[in-house]
Amino acid sequence: MKLVQFGAGNIGRSFIGQIFSRAGWEVIFIDVDRTIIDALNQRQQYAVVIKDKIQQTITVKNIRGVSALDIELVSDEVAHADLLSTAVGKKALPHIMKPIASGLIKREKSFAGKPLDIIICENMRNAPPFFKRSLQKEIELQTGPSEAFPVDEWVGFVETSIGKMVPIMSEREKQKDPLLIYAEAYNTLIVDKQGFKGRIPEVPELDLKENMKAYVDRKLYIHNLGHAVLSYISFVFRRHYRYIWEAAYDKELFGITKNAMWESGKALIAEYSDEFDDRNIGDHINDFLTRFGNRALGDTIFRAGRDLYRKLGPDDRLIGGANLCLKHGIAPKNIYLGVASALFFKDVDESGKMYENDRTFHEKEVPQGIDHVLKWVCKLENNEVIALIHRYYTLIDQGKMDISNLSYPKST
Repeated sequence: MKLVQFGAGNIGRSFIGQIFSRAGWEVIFIDVDRTIIDALNQRQQYAVVIKDKIQQTITVKNIRGVSALDIELVSDEVAHADLLSTAVGKKALPHIMKPIASGLIKREKSFAGKPLDIIICENMRNAPPFFKRSLQKEIELQTGPSEAFPVDEWVGFVETSIGKMVPIMSEREKQKDPLLIYAEAYNTLIVDKQGFKGRIPEVPELDLKENMKAYVDRKLYIHNLGHAVLSYISFVFRRHYRYIWEAAYDKELFGITKNAMWESGKALIAEYSDEFDDRNIGDHINDFLTRFGNRALGDTIFRAGRDLYRKLGPDDRLIGGANLCLKHGIAPKNIYLGVASALFFKDVDESGKMYENDRTFHEKEVPQGIDHVLKWVCKLENNEVIALIHRYYTLIDQGKMDISNLSYPKST
C-alpha cells in the first residue's frame, strides 16, 4: 500500500509518515524543501525522537521523497497512490491542487472507478469543502468545463483532528540533521469515518468518528484554546517564562487556563450532548493540561502564541470558543482575559525575532486602538463584550490585574 504525503514537515514526518510506515505502508513525501527530499532519498529512513519522561527514538523506514517542483512526477505518484494525505498549511494548499488534479485525471484513464481518499491534516475548520472546491476548479482548468470529472464519486475528502504537539527545533539542530524531528508520545489521529470513499486504512492509530464536527470543535476550543490562553497570560504575567511547561506548573496560570478550557468545554457539552459530557470533557482537559507540562517536549510560549491574526480570528480558538459559550449562556470571562492578554503578545524566537505577521499586527492594528482590533480582526459586534475585554486590557496595561486574587469586572 502506498501513501503519498504532501508536506514533509513537523506533522508529515513526526505523525502521518510515522504511523503509516509502521503499519506497513510505503510513504512518499512530497515537499518543496530540496534538502529534506534529497536526505530522504539518500537515507531512506529518518528518526523521530519522542520527548517524554522516558525518551525513545523511532526509526521510520520504507520511505522516499519527491520534489514538489516536479509536477509531472508528483502527478504520476498521485495516479498510482492508494491514499493521499496533506499537512502543508492552508496557505500552501492551492499550490498542491495542480499535481493532485493532474494525477486524478491520469488515474481516471488507468484505474477507472477506483476511488482515492485524501486525508486532510490541516489545522482548519471545514477543510473538506474548501479542498473540494479548490480541486474541482483546478480539474476544470486542466480538462475544460465540458468534461465533468466525477469528483463526488471518486474522491473522498477526510477531515481530521490533529492533537499531536511538535515543538520548534533550533536552527542548530536542523543543520545537524535536517530529518531529525522531535514530538510528544501522543499518536492518535481522529478522522471522519464518513469521508472515506474507498477502503478505510488499517492503521492502529486511526480513531474513526461519525460526528467529525464535534471533534474538530473540541480540538479547537479545548486544545488550541488552552494552549493560546496559557501562552498569552504567561507572556503578560510571567514575562520571564520561556517554555509552556513553566507556565503549566504555575498554579495561578494553570488555574486560569483550566477555567478557560472548562468554559468552552461546558459549551461543547451543550452543543454536542450526544458526544460529550462532564466526564469525557474533563478527562480531555486534564490530559492536555498534563501534556502542556511535559518538560522534555521543550515547547515554547512563542510557538504556542504566535500568529495573532489567525488565533484572534472570529472562527478560531479564542473568539470562536467564547462565542459558543455565549450561545449557551456561559460567561467566558477567563477566555476574555486570554483575548485581552493576546493583545500584548510580542514574544520572540531563539534569535530574538518576532513572528513577522505579529510584528505587522502590532504596527498596523494595535495603534488604531483596541476597539478597532476587537471589531475588525476579531469581528466582535457585542458592545458589552468589547467593553469587557477593553476593561481587562486597561487593567493589565495599568498593572492592576492581580491574578493572585483574581476579580473580574462586571460580567455580561
